[in-house]
Amino acid sequence: VEMKINKIRNEIDRIDSEIIELLSKRSKLVSEAGKTKKSQGEVSDPERVEKVIHKIRRRSSETGLDPLIAEKIYRCIITCFINREMEEFRELDFQFQDV
Repeated sequence: VEMKINKIRNEIDRIDSEIIELLSKRSKLVSEAGKTKKSQGEVSDPERVEKVIHKIRRRSSETGLDPLIAEKIYRCIITCFINREMEEFRELDFQFQDV
């Protein structure tokens, strides 16, 4: 039993590592996208958020993950990235005001 739980935990750790790598890639893409936006409204695009959530719920159903869990996780991820993007947007806006 102990060896089985250790094997499961090792697999979870490996998956967690992959998730972090993917979140890092997503973060870089969000930053790049943020550089193209001209207003804070474009940063917090509610229509885009709902499209993403819809796709995530559909995909989670296809893979056997509870769509509600997937939605909660993604709303948290999206909120974190929007907040980060807003900070970057304000920094860029502030830099341009100083010029």
